[in-house]
Amino acid sequence: MQRYSDCPQVLRDFLTYHETIKGQSQLTIQEYYLDLRMFLRFIKLMRSDMPIHTRLDEIDIKDVDIDFIRSITTSDIFDFLSYLANDRTPDPDAAVPTFGIAPAARARKLSALKSFYKYLTVRTKQLSENPVADLEYPKLRKSLPKYLTMEQSAALLQAVSGANAKRDYAILMLFLNCGIRRSELVGLNLTDVYEDRIRVVGKGNKERFVYFGTACRKALDEYLVERNKKTLSDNRALFGSRDNNRISVTAVHRLVKKALLQAGLDATQFSAHKLRHTAATMMLSGGVDVKTVQEVLGHENLNTTQIYTHIENTELKIAAEANPLSKLDFLEDADTEDEL
Repeated sequence: MQRYSDCPQVLRDFLTYHETIKGQSQLTIQEYYLDLRMFLRFIKLMRSDMPIHTRLDEIDIKDVDIDFIRSITTSDIFDFLSYLANDRTPDPDAAVPTFGIAPAARARKLSALKSFYKYLTVRTKQLSENPVADLEYPKLRKSLPKYLTMEQSAALLQAVSGANAKRDYAILMLFLNCGIRRSELVGLNLTDVYEDRIRVVGKGNKERFVYFGTACRKALDEYLVERNKKTLSDNRALFGSRDNNRISVTAVHRLVKKALLQAGLDATQFSAHKLRHTAATMMLSGGVDVKTVQEVLGHENLNTTQIYTHIENTELKIAAEANPLSKLDFLEDADTEDEL
């Protein structure tokens, strides 16, 4: 936990608990760290004599203790949520900064607060009252996830080029065939590749096997010829970077965006995560039942997977409307003939 040395001990203990006892992923731990650090900095700013224009990242919170946290009220929590909705800016140095963050981002921060206070009240019993226990999450607008069509997916694969073409092609094939997350792909090791499947470590360190077809197997085989000639700093890694390290989430994000642009697709509308949506949609379109898709994607809750059934229903409606016969109406003419 040396990387969280700018945090008070009570927050470091919470992060350690979720990392070692709960087995949460490093991405989740990092999000807890950033969200709760922001919250404590905000509360400290509101209670200090520092100038109101003081930036949150300038505030030291290492002296925060359990007594300080005990003094935080539900009203303080509301002030923080109001700040997120109206005053928080993702980029304060922008020429024209925007203010207020989306409901989904606010919901994530509230979720971090709920986990933190549950740990303090239920797990360690350092607090007797939980000021966020009854707070409701921001209302989220439900929207269908974006995904690539079959033609767009083919164009994306055909557009791959450059020095790392075989690596990038294999990565895109895994996304489109297996529907894995970026963090799951980055964590893949050479020993996780089997004849017709990969072993994936998902959220909460839960393992699952995901099968792939012959085209994906061929892409991996061609890449592995290249990979086996390299020695990486972490030589277990399936995918490496140009500097011979394990490929990073950021690097995967960049290579997907590059391929999208080369394919003439809107890189602002699609991403690596949208390729996961694409895989799920293609599976359902191919007749795979939603329960099986849930297992493939590693969703804990079936409701998370069922959103893709709405996509499938939309596609079926579009297909019905596209049928030229759907525009013809002979009933009126038939009724007229009967009258004659």
